Amino acid sequence: MSELNVEDILNNPAANAGFDAQIGQQITAIDVDGLTATLEVSAKHHQPFGIVHGGVYCAVAESAASVSGAYWLHQTGIGGTAVGVNNSTDFLRSVRSGTITIRTSPLHRGRRQQLWAVEFTDADGRALARSQVRLQNIELPTNGGE
Repeated sequence: MSELNVEDILNNPAANAGFDAQIGQQITAIDVDGLTATLEVSAKHHQPFGIVHGGVYCAVAESAASVSGAYWLHQTGIGGTAVGVNNSTDFLRSVRSGTITIRTSPLHRGRRQQLWAVEFTDADGRALARSQVRLQNIELPTNGGE
């Protein structure tokens, strides 16, 4: 299976590819002000003590913020994409199973950088983790470019 290109992802962000597909993150809604996604927790997400590994939250936050930032750039006509340059995640409550809901919201969107909040909640709406991800806006190479 070939990887999706950036345009494919921005035109259909729910078509998970790469790491998102492996981890199980599913985007359920997206607009210029953020996205909502879900992650069904299983043993593959656990650290050795049987709870969701903190790295799962960090990785999901990075991906969700990057897709949100790139989608905003695409929809506003600015173009390019956004890549993570800093990720700070706080872990608030541990879980072993169930569905985690992920929501992103912009804190700052500028010409060069963006800052996104990423909230993780359980099925009862309890906060599990909170991330803040800084993104760098970058131009995409044109066809034939390096």
